[in-house]
Amino acid sequence: MNRQNSKTGWLTAAVLGLLLAAAEAGAAIQGITGPTFNLTASSGYIDTPDGGSLLVWGYGEQGGVMQYPGPTLIVNQGDTVTVNLTSQLPMPASIVFPGQDGVTVTGGTPGILTNESTGPTDTVSYSFVANHPGTFIYQSGTRPDLQIELGLIGALIVRPAGAPKQAYGHAATAFDYEYLFLLTEMDPNIHFAAEMATTPADFDAIDTTGYTPVLWFINGRNGPDTLAANNLPWMPHQPYNSLPRAHPGDTILLRLIGAGRELHPFHTHGNHSRQVGRDGRMLSSDGVTPDLSQDDFTVKVLPGATYDALFSWSGEGLGWDIYGHAPGDPLVPGEPAADHGKPLPVVLPENQDLTFGGFWSGSPFLGTMGTLPPGEGGLNPNAGLVFMWHSHTERELVNNDIFPGGMMTMLIIEPAGVPID
Repeated sequence: MNRQNSKTGWLTAAVLGLLLAAAEAGAAIQGITGPTFNLTASSGYIDTPDGGSLLVWGYGEQGGVMQYPGPTLIVNQGDTVTVNLTSQLPMPASIVFPGQDGVTVTGGTPGILTNESTGPTDTVSYSFVANHPGTFIYQSGTRPDLQIELGLIGALIVRPAGAPKQAYGHAATAFDYEYLFLLTEMDPNIHFAAEMATTPADFDAIDTTGYTPVLWFINGRNGPDTLAANNLPWMPHQPYNSLPRAHPGDTILLRLIGAGRELHPFHTHGNHSRQVGRDGRMLSSDGVTPDLSQDDFTVKVLPGATYDALFSWSGEGLGWDIYGHAPGDPLVPGEPAADHGKPLPVVLPENQDLTFGGFWSGSPFLGTMGTLPPGEGGLNPNAGLVFMWHSHTERELVNNDIFPGGMMTMLIIEPAGVPID
Protein backbone atom coordinates (compact mmCIF):
# COMPACT_ATOMS: atom_id res chain seq x y z
CA MET A 1 0.00 0.00 0.00
CA ASN A 2 1.13 3.53 -0.70
CA ARG A 3 1.49 5.37 2.64
CA GLN A 4 4.08 7.91 1.57
CA ASN A 5 3.21 11.50 2.54
CA SER A 6 4.57 13.86 -0.08
CA LYS A 7 4.02 17.15 1.77
CA THR A 8 7.02 19.15 3.02
CA GLY A 9 5.09 20.13 6.15
CA TRP A 10 1.90 21.96 6.95
CA LEU A 11 3.71 25.08 8.13
CA THR A 12 5.39 25.55 4.74
CA ALA A 13 2.06 25.00 3.01
CA ALA A 14 0.27 27.52 5.17
CA VAL A 15 2.96 30.17 4.72
CA LEU A 16 2.96 29.67 0.95
CA GLY A 17 -0.81 29.85 0.92
CA LEU A 18 -0.94 33.20 2.62
CA LEU A 19 1.96 34.75 0.76
CA LEU A 20 0.63 33.62 -2.61
CA ALA A 21 -2.98 34.51 -1.89
CA ALA A 22 -2.62 38.11 -2.99
CA ALA A 23 -1.03 37.05 -6.27
CA GLU A 24 -3.69 34.54 -7.27
CA ALA A 25 -7.45 34.86 -7.62
CA GLY A 26 -7.92 33.90 -4.00
CA ALA A 27 -11.50 35.12 -3.72
CA ALA A 28 -12.78 33.47 -6.88
CA ILE A 29 -14.03 29.91 -6.57
CA GLN A 30 -11.72 27.54 -8.41
CA GLY A 31 -13.45 25.44 -11.04
CA ILE A 32 -14.17 24.91 -14.71
CA THR A 33 -16.79 26.67 -16.81
CA GLY A 34 -19.24 24.98 -19.12
CA PRO A 35 -21.74 24.42 -20.37
CA THR A 36 -20.10 21.20 -21.68
CA PHE A 37 -17.87 19.12 -19.43
CA ASN A 38 -15.89 15.99 -20.26
CA LEU A 39 -15.12 14.08 -17.07
CA THR A 40 -13.36 10.87 -16.20
CA ALA A 41 -13.83 8.82 -13.02
CA SER A 42 -10.52 7.36 -11.84
CA SER A 43 -8.47 6.68 -8.73
CA GLY A 44 -5.52 8.23 -6.93
CA TYR A 45 -4.07 8.93 -3.51
CA ILE A 46 -4.65 11.92 -1.26
CA ASP A 47 -2.46 13.07 1.62
CA THR A 48 -3.69 13.79 5.13
CA PRO A 49 -1.83 15.93 7.70
CA ASP A 50 -1.55 13.02 10.14
CA GLY A 51 0.99 11.49 7.73
CA GLY A 52 -1.43 9.20 5.96
CA SER A 53 -2.18 8.48 2.33
CA LEU A 54 -5.59 7.21 1.24
CA LEU A 55 -6.89 5.70 -1.98
CA VAL A 56 -9.80 7.74 -3.31
CA TRP A 57 -11.95 7.68 -6.41
CA GLY A 58 -12.75 11.01 -8.00
CA TYR A 59 -13.96 12.86 -11.04
CA GLY A 60 -11.49 14.82 -13.14
CA GLU A 61 -11.29 16.61 -16.45
CA GLN A 62 -10.68 14.28 -19.36
CA GLY A 63 -6.95 14.11 -19.97
CA GLY A 64 -6.18 15.37 -16.48
CA VAL A 65 -5.96 13.88 -13.01
CA MET A 66 -8.81 12.97 -10.71
CA GLN A 67 -9.73 15.42 -7.96
CA TYR A 68 -11.16 15.15 -4.49
CA PRO A 69 -13.72 16.66 -4.62
CA GLY A 70 -14.39 16.61 -8.36
CA PRO A 71 -13.99 19.78 -10.44
CA THR A 72 -16.40 22.55 -9.45
CA LEU A 73 -18.67 22.97 -12.49
CA ILE A 74 -19.63 26.62 -13.08
CA VAL A 75 -22.46 27.54 -15.46
CA ASN A 76 -24.97 30.33 -16.02
CA GLN A 77 -28.70 30.16 -15.46
CA GLY A 78 -30.41 29.07 -18.68
CA ASP A 79 -27.42 27.11 -19.99
CA THR A 80 -28.02 23.68 -21.46
CA VAL A 81 -25.46 21.70 -19.48
CA THR A 82 -23.93 18.51 -20.85
CA VAL A 83 -21.66 16.28 -18.78
CA ASN A 84 -19.94 13.39 -20.54
CA LEU A 85 -18.54 10.75 -18.19
CA THR A 86 -16.12 7.89 -18.85
CA SER A 87 -15.08 5.53 -16.06
CA GLN A 88 -11.59 4.14 -15.57
CA LEU A 89 -12.55 2.50 -12.29
CA PRO A 90 -12.80 -1.25 -11.60
CA MET A 91 -16.60 -0.96 -11.32
CA PRO A 92 -19.25 1.11 -13.16
CA ALA A 93 -19.68 4.77 -12.23
CA SER A 94 -22.27 7.45 -12.91
CA ILE A 95 -23.42 10.96 -11.93
CA VAL A 96 -26.71 12.23 -10.55
CA PHE A 97 -27.60 15.92 -10.23
CA PRO A 98 -29.89 16.65 -7.24
CA GLY A 99 -31.95 19.80 -7.70
CA GLN A 100 -31.88 19.76 -11.50
CA ASP A 101 -35.09 19.32 -13.51
CA GLY A 102 -35.50 17.08 -16.54
CA VAL A 103 -32.08 15.43 -16.68
CA THR A 104 -31.80 13.34 -19.86
CA VAL A 105 -29.30 10.53 -20.32
CA THR A 106 -27.82 9.00 -23.46
CA GLY A 107 -25.24 6.26 -23.91
CA GLY A 108 -23.72 4.14 -21.22
CA THR A 109 -25.33 1.16 -19.58
CA PRO A 110 -28.58 1.28 -17.58
CA GLY A 111 -28.08 1.20 -13.80
CA ILE A 112 -30.39 1.39 -10.80
CA LEU A 113 -30.58 5.21 -10.62
CA THR A 114 -29.20 6.31 -13.99
CA ASN A 115 -27.04 5.16 -16.88
CA GLU A 116 -23.49 4.25 -15.98
CA SER A 117 -20.11 4.12 -17.68
CA THR A 118 -18.73 0.61 -17.40
CA GLY A 119 -15.26 1.30 -18.78
CA PRO A 120 -12.98 3.52 -20.89
CA THR A 121 -14.94 2.79 -24.10
CA ASP A 122 -18.37 3.33 -22.53
CA THR A 123 -19.28 7.04 -22.27
CA VAL A 124 -22.54 8.27 -20.81
CA SER A 125 -23.90 11.80 -21.38
CA TYR A 126 -26.14 13.71 -18.99
CA SER A 127 -27.94 16.88 -20.08
CA PHE A 128 -30.23 19.40 -18.39
CA VAL A 129 -31.14 23.09 -18.47
CA ALA A 130 -29.78 24.97 -15.45
CA ASN A 131 -33.05 26.73 -14.64
CA HIS A 132 -32.27 27.66 -11.04
CA PRO A 133 -29.32 29.71 -9.75
CA GLY A 134 -27.62 28.56 -6.60
CA THR A 135 -25.26 25.96 -5.16
CA PHE A 136 -25.73 22.27 -5.98
CA ILE A 137 -24.01 18.95 -5.53
CA TYR A 138 -23.27 16.23 -8.07
CA GLN A 139 -22.34 12.71 -7.03
CA SER A 140 -22.25 9.08 -8.05
CA GLY A 141 -25.57 7.30 -8.52
CA THR A 142 -23.86 3.90 -8.52
CA ARG A 143 -23.52 2.15 -5.15
CA PRO A 144 -23.58 5.59 -3.42
CA ASP A 145 -22.74 4.20 0.03
CA LEU A 146 -19.35 3.13 -1.33
CA GLN A 147 -18.59 5.47 -4.22
CA ILE A 148 -19.51 8.74 -2.50
CA GLU A 149 -17.42 7.71 0.49
CA LEU A 150 -14.53 6.94 -1.87
CA GLY A 151 -14.77 10.46 -3.32
CA LEU A 152 -17.14 10.63 -6.29
CA ILE A 153 -18.69 13.99 -5.36
CA GLY A 154 -18.40 17.59 -6.53
CA ALA A 155 -20.03 21.02 -6.60
CA LEU A 156 -22.14 22.64 -9.30
CA ILE A 157 -22.60 26.42 -9.24
CA VAL A 158 -25.29 28.10 -11.31
CA ARG A 159 -24.90 31.87 -11.57
CA PRO A 160 -28.07 33.94 -12.03
CA ALA A 161 -28.59 35.32 -15.52
CA GLY A 162 -27.16 38.82 -15.83
CA ALA A 163 -26.09 39.02 -12.18
CA PRO A 164 -22.74 37.25 -11.71
CA LYS A 165 -22.03 38.96 -8.35
CA GLN A 166 -25.35 37.97 -6.81
CA ALA A 167 -26.31 34.59 -5.41
CA TYR A 168 -29.91 34.67 -6.67
CA GLY A 169 -30.32 37.66 -8.99
CA HIS A 170 -31.60 39.99 -6.25
CA ALA A 171 -29.68 42.95 -4.85
CA ALA A 172 -30.08 41.63 -1.32
CA THR A 173 -27.99 38.58 -2.31
CA ALA A 174 -25.07 40.60 -3.73
CA PHE A 175 -21.53 39.76 -2.61
CA ASP A 176 -17.95 40.96 -3.06
CA TYR A 177 -16.19 37.60 -2.70
CA GLU A 178 -17.36 33.98 -2.68
CA TYR A 179 -15.92 30.81 -1.22
CA LEU A 180 -16.85 27.14 -1.41
CA PHE A 181 -17.02 24.92 1.69
CA LEU A 182 -17.72 21.34 0.60
CA LEU A 183 -17.84 19.25 3.79
CA THR A 184 -17.07 15.53 3.88
CA GLU A 185 -15.78 12.86 6.23
CA MET A 186 -13.96 9.55 5.73
CA ASP A 187 -13.61 6.11 7.29
CA PRO A 188 -10.14 4.91 6.20
CA ASN A 189 -11.09 1.26 6.66
CA ILE A 190 -13.46 1.47 3.69
CA HIS A 191 -10.68 2.94 1.58
CA PHE A 192 -8.24 0.24 2.67
CA ALA A 193 -10.80 -2.42 1.69
CA ALA A 194 -11.28 -0.82 -1.74
CA GLU A 195 -7.51 -0.70 -2.20
CA MET A 196 -7.29 -4.46 -1.60
CA ALA A 197 -10.29 -5.37 -3.78
CA THR A 198 -9.51 -6.86 -7.20
CA THR A 199 -12.75 -8.48 -8.39
CA PRO A 200 -16.40 -7.36 -8.60
CA ALA A 201 -17.17 -9.77 -5.77
CA ASP A 202 -14.54 -8.05 -3.61
CA PHE A 203 -16.21 -4.68 -4.10
CA ASP A 204 -19.65 -6.14 -3.48
CA ALA A 205 -18.37 -7.52 -0.18
CA ILE A 206 -17.15 -4.15 1.17
CA ASP A 207 -19.29 -3.43 4.22
CA THR A 208 -20.12 0.26 4.77
CA THR A 209 -22.65 -0.29 7.56
CA GLY A 210 -20.07 0.03 10.33
CA TYR A 211 -19.14 3.50 9.12
CA THR A 212 -16.76 5.22 11.59
CA PRO A 213 -15.16 8.40 10.20
CA VAL A 214 -11.93 9.70 11.73
CA LEU A 215 -11.07 12.30 9.06
CA TRP A 216 -13.04 15.46 8.24
CA PHE A 217 -12.53 17.64 5.17
CA ILE A 218 -13.29 21.05 3.70
CA ASN A 219 -12.89 21.00 -0.09
CA GLY A 220 -10.98 17.72 0.09
CA ARG A 221 -8.39 18.89 2.62
CA ASN A 222 -8.01 18.59 6.38
CA GLY A 223 -6.89 21.49 8.51
CA PRO A 224 -4.34 22.98 8.47
CA ASP A 225 -3.88 22.05 4.78
CA THR A 226 -7.13 23.97 4.20
CA LEU A 227 -5.06 27.17 4.58
CA ALA A 228 -2.50 26.35 1.91
CA ALA A 229 -2.64 27.74 -1.61
CA ASN A 230 -4.69 26.27 -4.43
CA ASN A 231 -3.08 23.84 -6.87
CA LEU A 232 -0.02 22.82 -4.85
CA PRO A 233 2.27 20.29 -6.56
CA TRP A 234 2.50 17.99 -3.52
CA MET A 235 -1.31 17.67 -3.34
CA PRO A 236 -2.14 17.06 -7.03
CA HIS A 237 -5.51 15.44 -6.27
CA GLN A 238 -6.56 18.07 -3.69
CA PRO A 239 -6.35 21.37 -5.61
CA TYR A 240 -8.91 23.44 -3.66
CA ASN A 241 -8.21 25.38 -0.48
CA SER A 242 -10.71 27.10 1.81
CA LEU A 243 -9.10 30.30 3.09
CA PRO A 244 -11.70 33.11 3.07
CA ARG A 245 -10.37 36.69 3.05
CA ALA A 246 -12.17 40.03 2.96
CA HIS A 247 -11.86 43.66 3.99
CA PRO A 248 -13.98 45.26 6.71
CA GLY A 249 -17.46 45.86 5.34
CA ASP A 250 -17.08 43.46 2.41
CA THR A 251 -19.69 40.76 1.89
CA ILE A 252 -18.65 37.12 1.51
CA LEU A 253 -20.92 34.51 -0.06
CA LEU A 254 -20.45 31.12 1.60
CA ARG A 255 -21.46 28.20 -0.60
CA LEU A 256 -21.83 25.33 1.87
CA ILE A 257 -22.38 21.71 0.83
CA GLY A 258 -23.00 18.66 2.99
CA ALA A 259 -21.40 16.10 0.71
CA GLY A 260 -20.94 13.27 3.21
CA ARG A 261 -23.14 11.09 5.39
CA GLU A 262 -23.13 13.14 8.60
CA LEU A 263 -24.42 16.52 9.82
CA HIS A 264 -21.72 19.17 10.25
CA PRO A 265 -22.53 22.36 12.21
CA PHE A 266 -20.33 24.97 10.50
CA HIS A 267 -19.50 27.87 12.81
CA THR A 268 -18.30 31.31 11.65
CA HIS A 269 -16.42 33.18 14.36
CA GLY A 270 -16.56 36.97 14.13
CA ASN A 271 -20.19 37.38 13.09
CA HIS A 272 -23.29 35.51 12.08
CA SER A 273 -24.05 34.67 8.48
CA ARG A 274 -27.40 35.30 6.81
CA GLN A 275 -28.80 32.31 4.94
CA VAL A 276 -30.37 33.48 1.68
CA GLY A 277 -30.74 30.14 -0.08
CA ARG A 278 -30.96 26.43 0.51
CA ASP A 279 -30.73 23.53 -1.94
CA GLY A 280 -30.45 25.94 -4.86
CA ARG A 281 -33.62 27.88 -4.02
CA MET A 282 -33.77 31.39 -2.58
CA LEU A 283 -35.44 31.60 0.83
CA SER A 284 -38.45 33.54 -0.36
CA SER A 285 -42.20 33.57 0.16
CA ASP A 286 -42.90 35.25 -3.19
CA GLY A 287 -40.06 33.90 -5.36
CA VAL A 288 -38.74 37.43 -5.87
CA THR A 289 -37.19 38.67 -2.61
CA PRO A 290 -35.18 36.76 0.05
CA ASP A 291 -37.71 37.71 2.73
CA LEU A 292 -37.33 34.36 4.50
CA SER A 293 -33.57 34.71 4.96
CA GLN A 294 -32.30 34.17 8.48
CA ASP A 295 -29.25 34.88 10.63
CA ASP A 296 -27.32 32.04 12.18
CA PHE A 297 -23.96 31.76 13.95
CA THR A 298 -23.80 28.06 13.09
CA VAL A 299 -25.20 26.60 9.87
CA LYS A 300 -26.35 23.03 10.46
CA VAL A 301 -25.12 21.52 7.21
CA LEU A 302 -27.18 18.39 6.60
CA PRO A 303 -26.07 15.47 4.41
CA GLY A 304 -26.91 16.21 0.77
CA ALA A 305 -28.03 19.78 1.49
CA THR A 306 -26.55 23.03 0.17
CA TYR A 307 -26.68 26.52 1.66
CA ASP A 308 -25.93 30.02 0.42
CA ALA A 309 -25.13 32.47 3.20
CA LEU A 310 -23.80 36.03 3.35
CA PHE A 311 -21.18 37.12 5.89
CA SER A 312 -19.71 40.56 6.63
CA TRP A 313 -17.39 41.93 9.31
CA SER A 314 -16.82 45.63 10.02
CA GLY A 315 -15.82 45.85 13.68
CA GLU A 316 -18.81 48.08 14.32
CA GLY A 317 -20.13 47.89 17.85
CA LEU A 318 -16.93 46.58 19.42
CA GLY A 319 -16.51 49.86 21.29
CA TRP A 320 -12.92 50.47 20.13
CA ASP A 321 -11.15 51.54 16.96
CA ILE A 322 -9.88 48.43 15.18
CA TYR A 323 -7.22 50.56 13.41
CA GLY A 324 -5.89 52.23 16.58
CA HIS A 325 -6.21 55.76 15.23
CA ALA A 326 -6.23 58.91 17.29
CA PRO A 327 -9.42 61.02 17.26
CA GLY A 328 -9.48 63.30 14.25
CA ASP A 329 -7.47 60.99 11.96
CA PRO A 330 -9.08 60.39 8.54
CA LEU A 331 -11.44 57.45 8.36
CA VAL A 332 -10.26 54.28 6.68
CA PRO A 333 -12.68 52.74 4.15
CA GLY A 334 -14.80 50.21 5.95
CA GLU A 335 -14.08 51.62 9.40
CA PRO A 336 -17.26 52.40 11.39
CA ALA A 337 -17.38 56.09 12.27
CA ALA A 338 -19.11 55.39 15.58
CA ASP A 339 -16.00 53.69 16.97
CA HIS A 340 -13.38 55.91 15.32
CA GLY A 341 -10.63 57.01 17.65
CA LYS A 342 -11.74 54.92 20.64
CA PRO A 343 -8.87 53.24 22.53
CA LEU A 344 -8.67 49.53 23.20
CA PRO A 345 -10.67 49.22 26.44
CA VAL A 346 -8.17 46.95 28.24
CA VAL A 347 -4.50 47.04 29.21
CA LEU A 348 -2.62 44.38 27.29
CA PRO A 349 -0.31 42.09 29.30
CA GLU A 350 3.44 42.07 28.82
CA ASN A 351 4.84 39.85 26.07
CA GLN A 352 6.22 37.34 28.56
CA ASP A 353 2.66 36.70 29.73
CA LEU A 354 1.27 36.02 26.22
CA THR A 355 1.07 32.90 24.10
CA PHE A 356 1.83 33.71 20.47
CA GLY A 357 0.30 31.90 17.49
CA GLY A 358 1.33 31.89 13.88
CA PHE A 359 -1.50 34.23 12.89
CA TRP A 360 -0.86 36.80 15.63
CA SER A 361 0.57 40.05 14.23
CA GLY A 362 1.83 41.26 17.59
CA SER A 363 -0.83 43.98 17.68
CA PRO A 364 -4.59 44.00 18.33
CA PHE A 365 -5.05 46.62 15.60
CA LEU A 366 -5.86 45.84 11.98
CA GLY A 367 -2.94 46.53 9.64
CA THR A 368 -0.40 47.09 12.45
CA MET A 369 2.50 44.75 13.08
CA GLY A 370 3.74 44.59 16.66
CA THR A 371 6.74 43.07 18.40
CA LEU A 372 6.91 39.29 18.17
CA PRO A 373 9.46 36.89 19.66
CA PRO A 374 11.90 35.34 17.18
CA GLY A 375 10.31 32.54 15.20
CA GLU A 376 6.73 33.52 16.00
CA GLY A 377 4.10 34.66 13.51
CA GLY A 378 4.68 34.66 9.77
CA LEU A 379 1.30 33.38 8.63
CA ASN A 380 -0.32 36.83 8.68
CA PRO A 381 1.94 39.12 6.59
CA ASN A 382 -0.66 41.90 6.21
CA ALA A 383 -1.51 42.13 9.93
CA GLY A 384 -5.11 41.09 9.41
CA LEU A 385 -7.59 40.04 12.06
CA VAL A 386 -8.00 36.25 12.06
CA PHE A 387 -11.09 34.25 13.04
CA MET A 388 -11.41 30.47 13.16
CA TRP A 389 -14.16 28.89 11.04
CA HIS A 390 -14.82 25.25 11.82
CA SER A 391 -17.18 22.43 12.57
CA HIS A 392 -18.82 22.93 15.96
CA THR A 393 -18.66 19.18 16.58
CA GLU A 394 -15.42 19.06 18.53
CA ARG A 395 -14.41 15.55 17.45
CA GLU A 396 -14.26 16.83 13.86
CA LEU A 397 -11.33 19.16 14.68
CA VAL A 398 -8.76 16.36 14.56
CA ASN A 399 -6.95 14.28 11.97
CA ASN A 400 -7.27 10.70 13.22
CA ASP A 401 -7.33 12.00 16.82
CA ILE A 402 -4.50 14.49 16.23
CA PHE A 403 -5.45 18.08 17.11
CA PRO A 404 -5.68 20.61 15.51
CA GLY A 405 -6.99 19.62 12.13
CA GLY A 406 -10.08 18.27 10.47
CA MET A 407 -12.93 20.54 9.43
CA MET A 408 -11.16 23.78 10.28
CA THR A 409 -9.99 26.87 8.45
CA MET A 410 -9.47 30.59 9.14
CA LEU A 411 -11.11 33.83 8.00
CA ILE A 412 -8.70 36.74 7.57
CA ILE A 413 -10.05 40.29 7.63
CA GLU A 414 -7.41 42.21 5.69
CA PRO A 415 -6.69 45.95 5.94
CA ALA A 416 -8.15 48.23 3.30
CA GLY A 417 -5.92 48.30 0.23
CA VAL A 418 -4.63 44.75 0.55
CA PRO A 419 -5.42 43.03 -2.77
CA ILE A 420 -7.65 39.98 -2.51
CA ASP A 421 -8.48 39.33 -6.18
